Amino acid sequence: MEEPRIDKTIYTGRPENTEGRLEKEIAVYDFLDSLGIEYKRADHEALMTMEACEAVDQLLGAQICKNLFLCNRQKTDFYLLLMPGEKPFKTKFLSKQIGTARLSFADGEQMEEYLNITPGSLSLMGLIFDREKKVHLVIDKEVLDEEYFGCHPCINTSTLLMKTSDVKEKILPALGHEYQVVELPTE
Repeated sequence: MEEPRIDKTIYTGRPENTEGRLEKEIAVYDFLDSLGIEYKRADHEALMTMEACEAVDQLLGAQICKNLFLCNRQKTDFYLLLMPGEKPFKTKFLSKQIGTARLSFADGEQMEEYLNITPGSLSLMGLIFDREKKVHLVIDKEVLDEEYFGCHPCINTSTLLMKTSDVKEKILPALGHEYQVVELPTE
């Protein structure tokens, strides 16, 4: 697999020139700035896999978490799962902890409908657009134990890095989404 092209510059805060950037990306910067969150940013080609994210992880000095958009069999309950990138995902362990049987991956249309995000760009920041609180947030404890938190600003051509304490103390309360902490096994 070919390495993604990455601008080796680490920027602080929002882009100076927002021309060509999507409205939803600008909304993320507005949201973070309104909360006084300090963040670093790396710009790059679209990253579609966790393997492609590794070069950005190395540049930023922290691991970006894996984001999965899941639903129940009836497609009435939707979940955004944040978990360490190297952990394998096994539905049985998550289903048991959140009390929902038969979890599967939700489709891109539902992701776009509820979070204003297309596949490959899934991020905690998509919850800015879930004003009706249709998506349940589930976070692996290991993600919250890390010093830094990385995510896309609703588009996979940039990656943001911020303190996890800011996520817990400022971002999650501002989003107004309840969240559940789970402990998923490594093996």
